[in-house]
Amino acid sequence: MSEKKDFVEELDSHVKQNGFIWGPEPEIYNGLAGFYTYGPSGKLLKNKLENVMRDVFRDHKFYEVEAPIIMPKKVWEASGHLETFIDPMVLCSKCDSSYRADKLIEEKTKIETADGFSDEKLLNILDDEGIKCPSCGGGFKKEVHDYNLMMKTSVAGQESYNRPETATTTYLPFKRYWRFFRKKLPMKVFQIGKAFRNEISPRQHVLRGREFTQAEGQIFVHPDHKNSWNEYDKVKETKLPLYSEEMQNQEKKWEMITIKEARKKGYLSSEAYSWCLSVAYDLFVSIGIPKNRIRLREHGDDEKSHYAREAWDVEIRLDSFGWTEVCGVHDRTDYDLSSHDKYSHEDLSVTTNDGKKVIPHILEIAFGTDRPTFAVLDIFFDMEEGVLNIPKHVAPIDVSVFPLVSKEGLPDIAEEIYRQLHEQKFDVEYDDRGSIGKRYARNDAKGTAVCVTVDFDTKKDDTVTMRDRNSQEQVRVKISELSNKLERWLYTDMNFEDLGELV
Repeated sequence: MSEKKDFVEELDSHVKQNGFIWGPEPEIYNGLAGFYTYGPSGKLLKNKLENVMRDVFRDHKFYEVEAPIIMPKKVWEASGHLETFIDPMVLCSKCDSSYRADKLIEEKTKIETADGFSDEKLLNILDDEGIKCPSCGGGFKKEVHDYNLMMKTSVAGQESYNRPETATTTYLPFKRYWRFFRKKLPMKVFQIGKAFRNEISPRQHVLRGREFTQAEGQIFVHPDHKNSWNEYDKVKETKLPLYSEEMQNQEKKWEMITIKEARKKGYLSSEAYSWCLSVAYDLFVSIGIPKNRIRLREHGDDEKSHYAREAWDVEIRLDSFGWTEVCGVHDRTDYDLSSHDKYSHEDLSVTTNDGKKVIPHILEIAFGTDRPTFAVLDIFFDMEEGVLNIPKHVAPIDVSVFPLVSKEGLPDIAEEIYRQLHEQKFDVEYDDRGSIGKRYARNDAKGTAVCVTVDFDTKKDDTVTMRDRNSQEQVRVKISELSNKLERWLYTDMNFEDLGELV
């Protein structure tokens, strides 16, 4: 068994045992591939990541919206999804199992991106590389089928579809945005919500689910103002790990390069789009993904979606599945609004301050929150120690409070500390089961940031012991200062040993 397979199996076992992600669900009915339950620990972690993402969007003056999940057929005809939202499917000649050809190739070979390969090229690679059916080991039929990912439903007898992403439903209230934003471009909105794709053969855990959570930022811009972007000067000296199409073709490594230099080299088309890339990068750095595991990869012409003038992906290097796409940044031009203008017979053009009538372009930062959640679990799982070294500001549990023993009033003090921390909005647990060593180990496995122990000295001097999960250092702090110090440590670069006296 390979080292990578060992890691994947250990990680899956760990996240299940510690209440992060269960499934495929429903487990008691043998499960349906692509559907998962986030347990108590997983939901706390996912919420933390989504809240950081909300903070980043709000810092950049995006407003959050929430749109319906289901829309009638006509919407998806207008958006192009019914015609173009298609994956290449191959069938096993022995057991008839179906697989997405490009992803199967990426999993089984050193080819990092097979998106956009022709049917002939996909079949040739499957044959040349000797790739067999993962279910039975058989070969594949010499034909690639188009497979539409849309999930069909019916509403009051009307043909409808579950949304495959949040973007389209975000665009539809455009005329409402125009009034809300006082008829001024740019307009920035984002949405976090469920989406559905009828994946051919979902594998790789929650990285390719049939139900998942998307978080997408959409910016409506004047088509003539992309290179007079007010916020460009704030980011032009920012270095990004860019992996251009040119670098990929020459088999070079990506490089850290300033946005200004990337513009000079012609890698990025506009100031506004460059700013979007910097925001996307900031989103993943802010949740704690190490910079040396992130790169931004440009799409080639044969890989771009039908709506995209420019497209780059944010990719994260996972220990389980290697470089994995977690976000797409697209210049969608006026494709969406023009199409909905045509199909709805509503005028979606606007008259701007300069008196010009235009259909705005859309710049998009599109990603899900399941993949970053999995990435955090993958990257910060220490398989040897059985510990989740999750960045402290997104740890599912901020603090776990222990009484050293269940007697002599220590539980009463610990319960009061738990109550105070809970009222102050920390994610806190109370744990009095087993030895202190077992409680530490249990919380380390769940990624709890810090443990607080009430002991006999607490009754003498009103101090408690704080223990850092990563360093295992312990300090004594006064109960009256605990909340303040805990908040400073969780959300700043403050060193743990500066919290109090080391013990």
